[in-house]
Amino acid sequence: MRRYLLEGLLSRPLTEPAPQPDPAAAALARDVERAAFRRLGRSLSIRQVDAGSCNGCELEIHALGNPYYDIERFGLRFVASPRHADVLLVTGPVTRNMAEALERTWAATPDPKWVVAVGDCARGGGCFAGSYAIAGGVEAVVPVDLHIPGCPPEPATILRGLLALLERVARGPGGG
Repeated sequence: MRRYLLEGLLSRPLTEPAPQPDPAAAALARDVERAAFRRLGRSLSIRQVDAGSCNGCELEIHALGNPYYDIERFGLRFVASPRHADVLLVTGPVTRNMAEALERTWAATPDPKWVVAVGDCARGGGCFAGSYAIAGGVEAVVPVDLHIPGCPPEPATILRGLLALLERVARGPGGG
């Protein structure tokens, strides 16, 4: 027993070195921050809603908050209440049990509000389309302003999608 204790205390940890920050991701997050301030005059508040996903998209969304991406330093923040949100980030196909909850969340979000459907399942149900338990993609329940494709989409793709949404909104109605 003593031998194992000494080995554990005297040996180096078996971990990998931390990855170097990606300057492209930081630049992308800064662009989203600037676009949010131009459009809203403040930071962008995001409410994430899981409407019945496999949690693959959630893992990528949560990666946005880790030290590698750290989007909060750029003014993008996740909020606990839809009453404080500008954007609803919805993942997964909408299950019949979540359809009313998603509608109520959308109704509780103040104007101006935008809905972003994240992932292939949110677009049209993905591999779950046609199931008796699925109401459909997000657009079957609430109006969607932007779809971010992928199964699951990478965090940088999600950031690019938010930037595209803010730029389109800044151009006004019919702005492309």
